[in-house]
Amino acid sequence: MGFGIGDLFWIFLLLTSLQPLWQKRQIEYRRLRALQEFQQERKSRVILLIHRQESISFLGIPISRYITIEDSEQILRAIRLTPPDVPIDLILHTPGGLVLATEQIARALIRHQAKVTVFVPHYAMSGGTMLALASDEIIMDANAVLGPVDPQLGNYPAASILKVIEDKPISEIDDQTLIMADLSRKAIGQVQRFVRTLLKDSIPKQKVLPENIESIIEALTTGRVTHDYPITIEEATEMGLPVTVGLPHSIYDLMDLYPQAQGGRPSVQYIPMPYNDPRPILPIPKGRPLEEPNQMT
Repeated sequence: MGFGIGDLFWIFLLLTSLQPLWQKRQIEYRRLRALQEFQQERKSRVILLIHRQESISFLGIPISRYITIEDSEQILRAIRLTPPDVPIDLILHTPGGLVLATEQIARALIRHQAKVTVFVPHYAMSGGTMLALASDEIIMDANAVLGPVDPQLGNYPAASILKVIEDKPISEIDDQTLIMADLSRKAIGQVQRFVRTLLKDSIPKQKVLPENIESIIEALTTGRVTHDYPITIEEATEMGLPVTVGLPHSIYDLMDLYPQAQGGRPSVQYIPMPYNDPRPILPIPKGRPLEEPNQMT
C-alpha cells in the first residue's frame, strides 16, 4: 500500500510540528550534562540563574525576564537540598528583580555553612549584585559588570523622589509626591540595613574589611549614579568588594546553551575558532563579492 501526496503532506506536517519539541529535549539534555560535568569538576552544587529576553512562542513578542518569586522558590529548594558541607556555585546573568525574592535567596545563601561562590560571566545588576554580596567569593569575567542596588518605586528611583522634596518648598509639592517620598525614605533605609547585614556577615571570612562597609553601602544604595550604571571590576575592587577575575571556560560553554531568542537574522556573527587557527576557511561561492576586511559602517 503506497502513500499518496496527501499522506506525505500530513507526515511532513507532523514531523515539522515535532521538530521544536525534539530540539527542546536535545538542548535540555545538553544543559543537564554540562551541569553535571561542572558539578563533578567543582564538587559543588551548581545553580544557574540566567535571565534572557525571551519570546512568546505564538506571537513572537519579546518579554524581559527578572528575579521572581518563582525563582526564589526553586533556588531555596536547591539550597535546602544541598548538604551543609557541600559548596554552592551560583552562576548569575540577570538584570535584577523583585526585592522580596532577592532577599529570600540572599538570606539562604549567607546561612549556608559551606562556601558560596558567585560567577558573573556578563552582568549581575541590581538584585543580582545583592546576591553577589551574599557570597563568599565573586568571580567575574574581565569585562563583566555589577550594578547599584538603590530601590526603585515604579518608574522612578527612590533617591530622585527624595531630591524633589529637598529642592522644592513643601507647599508646592502634591500629596502623592509626599507619600512617594515617605515610601522612598523607608525603602532606602530597608535596603541599606539589608546590605549592611550581608557585608557584616562576610567579616568573619575576611571578605570585606569593616572600614569599607559604610562606603560600599553609600556607593550602592543612595542613587548617586543611575540604576543601570555598570560597576566594572576595577571600580568594584576599589570599593573593597572581594572580586576575582577569571571564569572557568566551562561556564562560557554553559552560557552558550542558553542563547538569546532570535527574531529573524542574528545581529552578531563570528567564526567560532581562534583567530589564527590554521584550518582553511570555507570557500566563497562563485559570483559572490569578497567583502573588504576592517571596514566599519
